[in-house]
Amino acid sequence: MNLRDTLERFVGRTPPARVAVLRLEGAIGMGGARGLSLARLAGPLEAAFKAEDCAAVALILNSPGGSAAQSALIGNRIRALADEHKKPVYAYVEDVAASGGYWLACAADEIVADANSVVGSIGVIAAGFGFAEAIARLGVERRLYTAGHAKSLLDPFLPAKQEDVDRLKALQAEIHANFIAWVRNRRGTRLAGDDATLFEGAFWTGAQAKQLGLVDALGDARSDLRRRFGEKVRYRRFGARDSALRRWIGLAQSASFGTENAAWPQQALEALETRSLWARYGL
Repeated sequence: MNLRDTLERFVGRTPPARVAVLRLEGAIGMGGARGLSLARLAGPLEAAFKAEDCAAVALILNSPGGSAAQSALIGNRIRALADEHKKPVYAYVEDVAASGGYWLACAADEIVADANSVVGSIGVIAAGFGFAEAIARLGVERRLYTAGHAKSLLDPFLPAKQEDVDRLKALQAEIHANFIAWVRNRRGTRLAGDDATLFEGAFWTGAQAKQLGLVDALGDARSDLRRRFGEKVRYRRFGARDSALRRWIGLAQSASFGTENAAWPQQALEALETRSLWARYGL
């Protein structure tokens, strides 16, 4: 017997409805304390759906995207848990749910966005730089040895080869097709735009996305959940948090540039990549 049943039986009244709330914020698959990955979210998702006193799960979304694989893994886990525990899932878009962020939003049964949210970007992108001429001018000799001619695909220090570009585009097309299939499966007949409009990587405001059937309604989590579950609805918040010890270690490492913190260049690159994802949407 759960808490609601106990109160109803012995007190004679039903307590206010309760909703599990999980914030999905940050780039997907990126490092750092706020990156989204299945490894980081598996525990909180499991706990949110298992909470017997919660009638639904609300996802508060604010993500510019990132890894397609992690987007799919997280989205699939949300659907598996929703089906297992027979709980509705509602997604609430704050600033942005674009690319992989929109992939996550589609895991919900309904999507609510602010009129000014950025929504969509159903496409796949790869970007980089080429330094072949730069290192030649500097008199730097590139030495690269591989077993397998495709191992150095799109190496930034070698001239781009058309066969490499063609291979990359083929991989992107496959991932794009998987993304489109996911959106079609989750949104179904609610989609109102044609394929050329919806699936070519464009993004829209929340108001425009509603017209295209990419979201179901305009609003915010607090107002919408009160409408669904009553003015006295209560919330249980779930989320992945680092322990105090892990945060302290991270701060200590960030203040050091010795061999014990040799990973800081990689962390800096990840921070720049994350920043570029947000910048694509003016954020």
